[in-house]
Amino acid sequence: MGNRTVEKRSSVRMVAGILRAGLLAGALCLPTTLPAAAAGSGTAVAVVVNGTVITTGDIAKRAAFLKLQRQNPSTAREQMIDEALKRAEVLRLQQSVSTDEVDAAVQRFAAGNKLTIAQLSQVLSQAGVGLDHFKGFVAVSMSWPRAVRVRFGSGGGRLSNEELVRRMQENGGTKPVTTEYFLQQVIFVVPAAKRNAIIGKRQAEANASRASYPGCDDAKTFAATMRDVSIRNLGRMMVQEIPEDWRPLVEKAGDGKTTTTRVTEKGVEYLGICKKRQVSDDLAAEVVFRAEDLGKQKGGEDPNSVKYMEELRKRAQIVTK
Repeated sequence: MGNRTVEKRSSVRMVAGILRAGLLAGALCLPTTLPAAAAGSGTAVAVVVNGTVITTGDIAKRAAFLKLQRQNPSTAREQMIDEALKRAEVLRLQQSVSTDEVDAAVQRFAAGNKLTIAQLSQVLSQAGVGLDHFKGFVAVSMSWPRAVRVRFGSGGGRLSNEELVRRMQENGGTKPVTTEYFLQQVIFVVPAAKRNAIIGKRQAEANASRASYPGCDDAKTFAATMRDVSIRNLGRMMVQEIPEDWRPLVEKAGDGKTTTTRVTEKGVEYLGICKKRQVSDDLAAEVVFRAEDLGKQKGGEDPNSVKYMEELRKRAQIVTK
């Protein structure tokens, strides 16, 4: 009994350390209906945000989650208000990731830290968080950047020519170098009504097809030999512009190859790497400098995300009980 208690405490400390180190975003970086944060043992209404109820149990779980990350638990209420606003906005814009994507992200997080889902669930329960609350947090974290991109565009504000020149002078007069990709999206479509029944089969088909992917020029002919497979050319993208959930997969894939598959709201997808090269032009410089600016923000938070939340807060009806 004593050894099991020690092991449990060690697991809690390990997960806490992972979260504090910021590895969560790297391991994970909404379904049609987003999973709401599960209410805890307390059921009293604490806040109502645009008609959405946040209970004392919800806040207690977020406070416990913050403690795991060694952050101030007193911010739990405000975090839950922000999360409710984000969840509603993501659903309004139809930018939610799927339940399967959330489950896969949590599975990768657990496996990457040598835990089963059952073990991770036990650790989170012991910490007072719970797996459902964790999944709700992951779902909003994964989906919110999509809403921000819809609202502001993927590139943010353009830099003026004067600003580009100034930044290059600070860089020793040279333009920064980055990697440019030409990408193609291969989608094994899964209708929502059949999702639970065929998603596993479609993922197996997508995985098997990667070995015979002929490259971007012949992809449409290739797709025509299979059922419900669509091809979408994504065009030119700097590595900094690739969505965070795809970026590490693209960087691992070689020129002319494909990424591994991902389950998304459309079905099962992978990306083909049409072309990859190093570039150093004005557009590349602007993309690199914007990415640097985002990284300098507190906690790496996108300033457009901050602005967006300020807008939502101003319009929101927030009633504290």
